[in-house]
Amino acid sequence: MDLNNINSNLGCCSWILFGALAGWLASIITGRNNRQGCIMNIIVGVIGAFIGGAVYGFLTDRTLAVGWNLTALVVSVLGAVALLAVVNLFTRNR
Repeated sequence: MDLNNINSNLGCCSWILFGALAGWLASIITGRNNRQGCIMNIIVGVIGAFIGGAVYGFLTDRTLAVGWNLTALVVSVLGAVALLAVVNLFTRNR
C-alpha cells in the first residue's frame, strides 16, 4: 500500500469538501444559495480559496498554511464572496 497515493487522494477529497463548505457559505452571504447547486458551490469554493490565498499572501507577505483551520476557511469564504460579487456584476442584467 502506497501511503503517498492515499495522502494525495485524501488531499483531493479534502479540497472538494473544503471548497463545498466555503462555496456554500459564500452563496448564503451573497444571496445566491437558491441559484447554485453543490457542484457550483465546490467550484466557487475552490477558486475562491485560490483568490483569497493570493490576496492574503499579497497583503500580509506570508503564505497561508493549507489545512482545515479557521483562518483558511475565512480567507476561502472571502475569496469566494469576492468571486460571486464579480459574477453578480456581469449577470445582474440577465
